[in-house]
Order: sequence, then C-alpha cells, then structure tokens
Amino acid sequence: MRHFAGLLIGLVVVAAVVAGGGWAVQQAVGSAASAPPNSQQMWIALGAMAAVGLILGLVVAGRVSPLAAFVPSMVLLAWTVIYALDVNRALSLIPSEPSVNQIIRDAGFGAKTMLTTGVFALLGVALFIPVLMPSRWSRQRDDMDEEYEPASESTYY
Repeated sequence: MRHFAGLLIGLVVVAAVVAGGGWAVQQAVGSAASAPPNSQQMWIALGAMAAVGLILGLVVAGRVSPLAAFVPSMVLLAWTVIYALDVNRALSLIPSEPSVNQIIRDAGFGAKTMLTTGVFALLGVALFIPVLMPSRWSRQRDDMDEEYEPASESTYY
C-alpha cells in the first residue's frame, strides 16, 4: 500500500513540475520580457515556483515510498532523452494548438523552455538520487511495533 501511495504521489509530482512549473516559468519569462515588469504577475509566478520546489523537496527528503521520486525522475529523464534523440518528437508532446485552453498552452510553453534548457534533466537526476538509498526501500520501524515485555519485580535489571 505504501508503494501504491508513492506511485500516486509521483504522478502528482509529475503534474506539478510539468504543468505548475511550466506555467510559472512562462509567466515569469513573459513578465520579465515586458518593458515595466508586472510585479503582481511576477510574484504569483515566483510563488508557484516556490510551491513546486516545496513539493519536490518534500518528495526528495520525506520518508514516503521511493516510487514518489522514481516516477517523476523517469518521466523527466525519459523526456530529456527523447529530446536529445529526436527534438521534433519531444516537442510534439507539448500541447500548442489554438484549440487548447490558454493556461494549458502557457504551461506547455514553459515546459518547452524547461525541456530545451535542461532543467528537466537536472530535476530528473535530483529526483533519482533518493531512489538509490537502500533505507528508502525498507519499511519504517516503529518502537511501538515491538512487543513490550514488562520486567518482573524480582529481577535486578
């Protein structure tokens, strides 16, 4: 059950990095490109980036199943490898048609920026490192799991 929960958490992390991080990058780049930067839009984008960073930090440092870090690392690294082998195929995975909602297109353009600049590769490797720790795969031991045997009154220790 712990690993199934880790799988679900990993899927949420993928969505947060690709959609949330992509949207935040697009908003920050668009805000910085305007002549007088829109400070409110920039603060919202930076807050979204901080939220994505918080999610990544909790997955990397937390004691959840290692699948929570393994799933997003494999998605990000696989997408980077596809980009390295076939640029057009990797970029075709990003929604950019006019029929798509503007927010999803913004997230896609930001994801394209992160893919082409290597941020996905960096995050993929950072998320893969905790998977290599053997202690992450073992079950947590509680002190309450062990049976308590009260000492008798006649014993010294």
